[in-house]
Amino acid sequence: MSTYEDRLKALRAELARVTLDGFVVPLTDEHMSEYVGAYAQRLAWLTGFQGSAGSAVVLPQEAAIFVDGRYTLQVREQVDAAHWQYESVPQTSIAAWLKDHAGQGARIGYDPWLHTSAWVAQASEALAEIGATLVPVDTNPVDRVWPDRPAPSAARLTVHDDIYAGRSAAEKRQDIADWLSSRHADAAVLSALDSIAWTFNIRGADVDRTPVALAYAIVHADATADIYVAPEKMDDVVAQHLGNAVRVHDRADFAGALATFDGKTVAADPERAVAAIFERLEQGGAHVLALRDPVVLPKAIKNPVEIAGHRAAQARDGAALSRFLHWLSVTAPQGGLDEMTAADRLEQFRRDTGLLVDLSFDTISGAGPNGAVVHYKVEEKTNRPIESGSLYLVDSGGQYRDGTTDVTRTIAIGAPTAEMQQRFTLVLKGHIALARALFPKGTRGGQLDVLARQYLWAQGLDYAHGTGHGVGSFLSVHEGPQRIATFGGGDEPLQAGMILSNEPGYYKTGEYGIRIENLVLVVERDVPGAEREMLGFETLTHAPIDRNAIAIDLLTVDERAWVDAYHARVMEIVAPQLDGDALAWLKAACAPL
Repeated sequence: MSTYEDRLKALRAELARVTLDGFVVPLTDEHMSEYVGAYAQRLAWLTGFQGSAGSAVVLPQEAAIFVDGRYTLQVREQVDAAHWQYESVPQTSIAAWLKDHAGQGARIGYDPWLHTSAWVAQASEALAEIGATLVPVDTNPVDRVWPDRPAPSAARLTVHDDIYAGRSAAEKRQDIADWLSSRHADAAVLSALDSIAWTFNIRGADVDRTPVALAYAIVHADATADIYVAPEKMDDVVAQHLGNAVRVHDRADFAGALATFDGKTVAADPERAVAAIFERLEQGGAHVLALRDPVVLPKAIKNPVEIAGHRAAQARDGAALSRFLHWLSVTAPQGGLDEMTAADRLEQFRRDTGLLVDLSFDTISGAGPNGAVVHYKVEEKTNRPIESGSLYLVDSGGQYRDGTTDVTRTIAIGAPTAEMQQRFTLVLKGHIALARALFPKGTRGGQLDVLARQYLWAQGLDYAHGTGHGVGSFLSVHEGPQRIATFGGGDEPLQAGMILSNEPGYYKTGEYGIRIENLVLVVERDVPGAEREMLGFETLTHAPIDRNAIAIDLLTVDERAWVDAYHARVMEIVAPQLDGDALAWLKAACAPL
C-alpha cells in the first residue's frame, strides 16, 4: 500500500471479491461531519486529496473524484490524473456520473452510515435508469484494505461550563422536549457532533481543530436523554455534569437502540442523520418524522453570554494577529521567510495568549501562486518563500473556550503591482458593501451574496466559493444553517445573534490570491422611518487591513470613511493590548486613508 495506485488496485480487488462493480467514497463520517477524525479519512488515504470536502467513485476501469470550486487547483496537485478523472460540483454529481459510466446491471456499493437517505434515493433513481442498483454494505471495503487505519480517538470528554455556554444543559434538553411535545413526538435523534456538544454542554478532542466528541444522543419528550459514547471517554466529573436525567451507554449500542421505538414517533434530521439511522428506526417499527435537528437554529442564534464571549475571544485574537502582522512587516523584507515558518509563528502568537485550546482549522498560509489555491494547506513539498513583490494570503483562526475565530488577511510584500492593488480594492469594496448592508428581517444570505461580488462582476471577475459561513461558539468554524452564498445553501433567513464570515476574494491562478475576511454578528438596526424590522451586521474581527494594497482612488468617500472607522475601532480594541514597536506599527497601519 505504499502508493495511491496500489491502494486503488487493492480496493478494486476487494470490490471484485464481494461482487460489487463500484463503490462510492465520501469525505465524511457517521455523523455527516465536514471535518472528520483520522479514522474516517478514507478519501485522503485512497486518493491523496487533502481538502475538507469531496467524494470519489471507483469502478473496475474508471475512477473519478468530485470537488467544488474551492479545490479545483488543489485536487490536480494532489490526485494523480493517470488514475482519477476530475469532476466539478455542482456542475455534475456522483449520481449523474454513475448514470453515464456504470454499466448495465452494475452493482454499486455504498456505506449507509456515510450517506443521507436523500442521496441514496437520488443515486438509486439514476442507476435504475440504466438497470443498475445501489447496494448497501455491512463493512466498508475501504476499511478492509486499509491496513494501518487509525482507531477512533479515545480522548476524554470535558465539561463546557455554563459561564461560557450561557444556558444549562437541562434548559436545552427541556427546550427540545417542548419542541417534541408540540409535534406529538416521543424522541429526537441527535447525530451531528456539534449538536450533541452544544446540547449537553460538553466538548471533546476527537476531530482535529473542532472540539467535539464521537457520540450519539436521543432526547425524549420528558427531557431525559440517552447518550452513546465510548466508555473510556467518560469520567466522574462529566458523569456528574450530565446528571441522572442523562443515561450513558456504550457508543456501540446506538444502532441496536434505534430498533426499540416500535409504535413511537421519532424525529431525525434528513440532512444530518445518515441513511442507516432512518433504516433502523423504520425497521424497528418507529414512525419517523424527517425534521431538521431542533438544536441547529438555537445553536446558530448565539445567546448574550456566547456573544460576549465571542467579542472577548475576537479582541484577544485580533491582538495576536496584529502582533504577527507587525512581525511579518519586519521579517519578510529581510528574506528567508517561508509559508510554514510564518504559519508556525502566527500559531505561537495565539498560544502566547495562554487561552488558546487549538487552532480552528489548519492555517492557510499561501505565498504568491499558492495564495490562489483557495483552501491551500502548506506542507514541506509545497512550502514557498514569502518574496518581495508578491501577495501573501493568511487565513487562520483559534479555538478559545469563549469563542471561535476565523480571519483572513492578504498582505503586500514589498510594492504590489497596479493590478494587485486594483483587484484587492475590488474585493475590499465588496467586503465593505456587505459589512454596511441593511436588510429586512427574513432576508436570506443568498440574497446578500451579490453585494460582495458586484465590483468584481463589473470587471468580469468572480470567486468560486461562498461569501460567508456560520461560525460556532467554541465549536465548528463552519456552522449552519446560515450562509451567504448563491450556491450550496444561503436560503436560511438571517436572524439577530447569528455569526457569519464576510470573505469575498479573487484568485489569479499561478500568480496570487486575495481574500479579506472578518466575522460579523447579525444585529437589529434602528432605521428612521422604516416600515419593516431591519437587520445589519456588526463587525467582530479587529485587525488591520493592509493599506499598502489599497488603490485609494478606487474607493468612494463613504468607503474610505468605513475603512477609517474600522481602523479606529481596531485601535480602540487592540492598541491597549500592545506596546513598544508593535503598538507603533499598529498606529501606522491604522492611520486614516
